[in-house]
Amino acid sequence: MTSLHADEAYLGHYQFSHDPFAARVPGFRFFPAQRKPVLGQLHHLARYSQLLLVVSGPIGSGKTLLRQALVASTNKQAVQSVVVSARGAGDAAGLFRQIAQGLGMQQFDVRSILAQVAQLALTGQEVYLLVDDAEQLADATLEGLFALAAGSGEARPHVFLFAETALISRLEALADGEERFHAIELQPYSEDETREYLAQRLDGAGQGIELLSDDQVTDIYLTSGGWPGRINQVARDVLIEAMLAQRNAASSSAGLLGLPRKHLLALVVVAIGLGAAWFMQGRQERLAQESPAQVLPEAGAPVAALADGAAAESAAKPEGGASIEFAGTSQPLPLPLVGEAQPVIREPLAQASGMAEGEEGGEAESLAALPPAQPVAPVAVPSASPAAVAPAAVPVQPVAAPAAPVAPVVASAPAPAAAPKPVPVAKPVAPQPKPAAVAVAKTGSASAGWYGAQPGSQFALQILGTRSEGGAQAFVSKNGAEYRYFKKMHQGQPLYVVTYGKFSSRAAAQAAIKSLPASVQAGKPWPRSFASIQQEAVQAR
Repeated sequence: MTSLHADEAYLGHYQFSHDPFAARVPGFRFFPAQRKPVLGQLHHLARYSQLLLVVSGPIGSGKTLLRQALVASTNKQAVQSVVVSARGAGDAAGLFRQIAQGLGMQQFDVRSILAQVAQLALTGQEVYLLVDDAEQLADATLEGLFALAAGSGEARPHVFLFAETALISRLEALADGEERFHAIELQPYSEDETREYLAQRLDGAGQGIELLSDDQVTDIYLTSGGWPGRINQVARDVLIEAMLAQRNAASSSAGLLGLPRKHLLALVVVAIGLGAAWFMQGRQERLAQESPAQVLPEAGAPVAALADGAAAESAAKPEGGASIEFAGTSQPLPLPLVGEAQPVIREPLAQASGMAEGEEGGEAESLAALPPAQPVAPVAVPSASPAAVAPAAVPVQPVAAPAAPVAPVVASAPAPAAAPKPVPVAKPVAPQPKPAAVAVAKTGSASAGWYGAQPGSQFALQILGTRSEGGAQAFVSKNGAEYRYFKKMHQGQPLYVVTYGKFSSRAAAQAAIKSLPASVQAGKPWPRSFASIQQEAVQAR
């Protein structure tokens, strides 16, 4: 079976409008709940961070879909997005040529691109540079992208790289210990998200999740690891295997010449009946030739004796069976029920008329091509000689076979719903006294020297940025002494950035995010080094 024939059989078997698990399905969008915070974090970092941003994950992890969502969710009037691909770009000149074309310019060196970005910034537009398949870029090209992300004094583009996880180690080697990029690693789907993904894929092709059993969904999730690209491949293989298994079962139920089993059963019964009748006829003729004295009664035998013999023979017949008497024997022989209708076990239509692999027609066509079964005529039995006329046998009524009892279908009772658990009553919490507002002057921007006194290798959590210093002071006053703020310049205007805590490493700062209040976590805090904070604070003086 060719691949084209297999695809047609696959689509026709499940009645799909298109292949639901193709790599690219127009109009298909699936964005699970776990990816929405990642999208919000990208927007936040693009607004407040000056680092190159990297989204990493294996092949088929959904990086392209996230890139499409990032472009679609930006304000088109305030952001100009330039999407390029590292595939086929070759060297750094090839990639920067694509970027220059996206910005509508002829020169494609780093300085000319930054000048164009600065011109767009004067009109109120920012530039997003999004690079797909960035793992294929050479180190020299990555250095050029680092230079673009750093920008100039007037403006800088926001550079996003979408790549496999192996790119992270290369970027760390190029950064040489400096904080020049921020990486976000994508996570696989959970089993529930995998089920939702399969359901949406099948629904788009005109079917539903009912095509897959719970065990099949679990197998797809475990085999694919929860990555969308692998889910598509494994789910398609599962459906094709199920289709082939159904066709093999249907073809095995067909017998000689492709006839359904019920037709073969009828032919076997007719053949057995004809063979038995032929055997009995030949045996009777041999007996008549070997012992003719047993065939005819003695001369002068009274008619009453014949009648008595006939009555005895009639009494000796098995009850419910039809028999016929031949002239060469004194005992009646049972005749198979050749001419009578035989009961045929009826199987489901789909199993009894299955189509073999590679056939173009459906099951209904194979049934329609068979001629209707013809009733079999009873076998004519040669009559005995006139001298051995036996009295007419009493007709025996055929006894209908009792119908098989049908087992009653018992509907399974629904499982009782679990009783709702009692909701514990929260104990009243004594209100905590808020720190005095004067703490702002002590820990805020007024004592910016605190940031300068910290080791540059340690980290703080950046909470938010605001144009209003009063807003930053109010936030610090409300949340406590661990919160501080400093002033930086962003697009020619002052920006007041609130930070939290002091941590010895990036991992410790990342772990501390979970201990923050939910309202603070909603702003997507992220760790940054004191070295970068000190640099921005000095530039703002």
